[in-house]
Order: sequence, then C-alpha cells, then structure tokens
Amino acid sequence: MRDEAKEFDLEHAISEDQFQKNLGVLEYPLTKRVLRLFFAVALMISGAAAVKLFALTGWEGEFYKNRAEMNVAQTITIPAARGLIYDRFGNLLAEDEPSHRAVLNVILAKHKGINLEETLTKLSELLVLDKTELQTAVSEANLEKTALIALVRNLSDYQVNLIKEAGIDGIEIQDDYRRQYLKGPAFSHILGYTGLAKFNDVAGKTGLEKHYDGLLGGTDGVRLVYRDAKRNILDEKLLDVSKNGEQLYTTIDSGLQEYFYNRLQGALRALGREAAVGIALNPQNGEVLALINLPSFDNNVFTDAARGQERARLLNSVSEPLFNRAVSGVYAPGSTIKPLVALAALNEGVVNPEKEIFSAGFIEIPNPYFPEQPSRFLDWKPHGWVNLHSALARSSNVYFYAVGGGFGDIKGLGIEKLKEYWELFGLGSKTGIDLAPENTGFLPDPGEKEKRVKDIWRLGDTYNTAIGQGDLLVTPIQLINYIASIANGGNLYKPHFAKGIGYRVEGKDLIQKEFQPEVLMNFSDMGEYVKEVQKGMEDAVSKWYGTANLLADLPVTAAGKTGSAQIANNTKTNAFFVGYLPAEALAKAGVSLDKQIAILVLIENAREGSLNAVPVGRDVLEWYYWNRLIK
Repeated sequence: MRDEAKEFDLEHAISEDQFQKNLGVLEYPLTKRVLRLFFAVALMISGAAAVKLFALTGWEGEFYKNRAEMNVAQTITIPAARGLIYDRFGNLLAEDEPSHRAVLNVILAKHKGINLEETLTKLSELLVLDKTELQTAVSEANLEKTALIALVRNLSDYQVNLIKEAGIDGIEIQDDYRRQYLKGPAFSHILGYTGLAKFNDVAGKTGLEKHYDGLLGGTDGVRLVYRDAKRNILDEKLLDVSKNGEQLYTTIDSGLQEYFYNRLQGALRALGREAAVGIALNPQNGEVLALINLPSFDNNVFTDAARGQERARLLNSVSEPLFNRAVSGVYAPGSTIKPLVALAALNEGVVNPEKEIFSAGFIEIPNPYFPEQPSRFLDWKPHGWVNLHSALARSSNVYFYAVGGGFGDIKGLGIEKLKEYWELFGLGSKTGIDLAPENTGFLPDPGEKEKRVKDIWRLGDTYNTAIGQGDLLVTPIQLINYIASIANGGNLYKPHFAKGIGYRVEGKDLIQKEFQPEVLMNFSDMGEYVKEVQKGMEDAVSKWYGTANLLADLPVTAAGKTGSAQIANNTKTNAFFVGYLPAEALAKAGVSLDKQIAILVLIENAREGSLNAVPVGRDVLEWYYWNRLIK
C-alpha cells in the first residue's frame, strides 16, 4: 500500500471537474461569433504586417536603406550652379562663383553632446548675424534627406577663416556657389536676387531670378561618405548627380540699359530729385529692351553674407530703393493719356481729325446752384483753334475736355466709353510681364466713386480723367505698352524679358526653346485712326509749337507726347515723356522694323513738369540711333 502511495498521481487524484470547482472556474463552449471575431482580428494583424513588409521591401525600401546608411555614413550635398543669365547679345549678366557654406552636423552634435544653443550663439556673434535666422534654418531642416543643415551660405574666405579659427563645435565648412551680378545697380530691379528658401535651399526672391526660378535653379547632387568611429573616411558613394540650372537668354540690351540708367541718374542729380523710371520696348513684339528704377541698389548685397549691415540699410531706407516703380508704382498719367482719348474719339465718331475746338485757356460749364459762379477748367495756356493733330502736339486740355466729357455741339465720349477704351488697351489690369509683383492701377467710374466717397460723379470728374488727372492711375509699364501699340499700328503685345532658354557649349549659345511674342489685343480695324494719332504725336516733335520739339534735331524722325501730373494737392508734379521712332521713318532710313523702339521717361516730383523728362528721352533715342540703328 505504501508503494502504491508513492506512485500517487496528483493529476489523476483530482478530477478535472473538482479542480475547476475549487478554482471557481466554469467552462463554457466558445460561440461561433467569438471564433469569427478572433479570426478577423488575426487576419487584420496578419494583413497589416504583410502590407508593412511589402512597403519595407518596396517603395519605402530606399528610404529606410538611406536612413540606415546615415547612421554609419554622412550625406554631403553637391551644390548645383544656377543657370547663367545673358542679355540679347550674349553678354553675361548673372553667374555663379565658388563660395562656401557653414553647416551643422546633427549626428556629430548628438554624438558629442554639443549644446546647439551655444553653437548658434557663437556663430551669430562671430559673423554678426541674426540668431533667429540660424534657428529658423535648424527648425526648417529636412532631416529625412540629410543630417547636415546649411546654416549660412555665401560665405567669404575671410568669414571661413574666422569660423575655422574659432573652432565652433559641430560646424563644418563645405563648398558652395554664390550668385554674382556683373552689372550692378543698373540691372538690379530686372534681375532681382537670390536668397534662402525652405530647407535653406537657394531660390530666386525677386525679379527674373524669382519668375524663372524653376528654370534657373538646378538640382543638387548627393554623395555618401562612410566614416569610422574616429571620423576617418572609409568609402564614398555617389547617390545623385547634380544638375545645373538652364541658361536664360533675355531681351535686355545691356548697352542701352546702362546708358539710360546713367542718363536718368544724371538728370536726377541736376534736379536734386531721387525717384525716376525709364522703360524701352520693341513695339513690334513686346520685348523689353531696358527698364530702370531709381533709386536703385546693388543686388550683390543680398548674396554676400558679409554685407548684412548694407542689407539692413536698404530694407529700412525711406527712399524705397527696392521698390520696382516701373511695374508696381501707380501714377496719374497726365497728358500721356491723350493719344488714347483721341483714338477713342475718332473711332466712336465724336470728332473727325479736322474738327476744330477753340481754347481760350479755359472752359466753363454752368453751375445750376450758383449761376453767377460757373465751374472753370483750365488749359495750361491759350491755344486758339486746334484740331486733333495740333491738340496732341500742343497738349491742349480744352480740346480733350470737350471730346472726353462733351461741350457745346460735341457730345463727348463720357466716362463709360473712356473706361471701355482704357480697359481695351490694358489699363486697369496686369500686363502679364515676367516681373512681379505687378500692380493693376486704378480706373475710376461713377459707381466706384459714389461707393467710396458718398458723392455722385460729375462732369468735372470726366474732364479731369480725360486729361489724365483725378483718380485715374496707371503703372509705367501699362502706359508705355499702350504707346507701343500706337507705334506699331495694330497690336497690343504682352511685354516680356525672356527670349529663350538653352545652354552654352565652347562659347556658343544653343537656345533650346525660344519664347514667342503674345498678342493681347489686335485693333488693326482702327488703323486709319491710329495713323491720325501718330501724326499728332509726330507733330509734337516736328512742329515749332510741339511740346516735344526738342527732339526735332534727331537724325531720324521721332514721335512723342509729354505729360505733367499734379500730385499731393497740386504741390508736386510728376514729369512724363513717352515717344517712339515711327515705322515710316525707319523704313525711309533703311532700318528694319525689328529695331523699332518706344520709350518712357518718368521723373517724380520734377521741378518744371514735362520739360525735365524730354531731354532724357531725346538723348536716349539719339544714343539708340547711333549705336543700334546705323551699325
């Protein structure tokens, strides 16, 4: 019996039912619902695991492979050079020159336990930089692509030596490119400049650099460097080859641009003034030959890290040298609007070219409330009897009061028709020029005035806008573009700077894509009336009484129109001159129409009205004749 006790088996001694009873456990069979839920959960987990496994071996495989390599390696960016920018004759305007950048090695900083805040403070103090800019570079860094953060780019050799001598922990120096502008302030508002964008990449900030950033900006390459624990290089691997940006060939005539800039700057010095605009277009295709804004600035200031104090002065200057007046500034056009009013009056049958209107130096309209106090609108001088041609040549206000708003037996266009023609010729809307930001200007009308100032539109308002005063505002590029359409006799083109894109091989330009002119509006059906307006603008130059008679001694016939717009409650005057070389004159001189030119000169707050702008226009056209037409 004792031997049997030794072989006692607890598993058999306590029955299964008793065991469960003692534990207080009752057994119930699993329902089908529970089984289905179990299998569904298992299936979902298995499916998710399968999808993740597929992703890791598929589209995410390269990403995690690179991340794994980053743990034992260092990715080095191979900077790509931006595309070069040329003028219409192949003269270089912007290029990239070798430079350096300071980068923060995140892996090394983490490995050594470097205090990032102290590193950024030391670097900002050493280079006299805003620390917040460095902090932004760190916060915006894309660490999924590289463990190196470019903190400062465009470093000079002097700055590089400072960093190396300081031995700032975690900071490394790498090769880079710096944008270099070869022609200085004369071209700054056209070319613009580059700066740092998201992830501290270089991108165009203003001008053509911004508009064509997608073409000019290249694609950086990536090199993987394997190191041991002592930072010794073990191996290198090229992951991506860098690709330089494409070359941009522009319509700019750099010789004309520099002459126009210097001549306009000289006029401002003589007058003791600061602000001016100059534009030259080819009326036959809308190509911008020159565009000047004064005051200007050196765009190299924004691509050189050592010129921070100069940048600060430019950004805070009350004269606004960074403001592109040619495309963003808005001005009352003064009498330069009269050729368009004349064309509208002819096309609408308000007058014919021979219809004469008498200017006694003013025009009076009855005052229904105070008959003894009629409203008087002044001409700038008495002109006597004038028709369309002499009214344009003399710039008679009375004539355009009458055809614009009506007087006596002349019905006048009225504000609705005036606005219709303004819009037809591109005023009140962006021209689409490849230079941002572009302003739309402002076209007044009765509804807008009543809503804005709670007052009705009056006949005097129409009179004022018909001579380019009042609330009518245009940009200089809109103004010269409509004048160019008068010059070519039938087409309003989209003004543009881009001639083509391509590349250069062994000193030869190979243009892959050439940009074609774009017609915004065709008005060839007004051709006979355009010729009458052209004659009036030619008389403004050739007739002794013409307001642009100073151009009469040019070697080739010219056409022009002056304008003086009162601003600041008539305490200041903006002076305008717009003009062009007529197609007939060019043909007579044996010159191709491809060399036709239209120009605008604007001097803000001029001392003597349009008289100050005309000499500049004359000299620019004369330079163009001797340097471009007869060569």
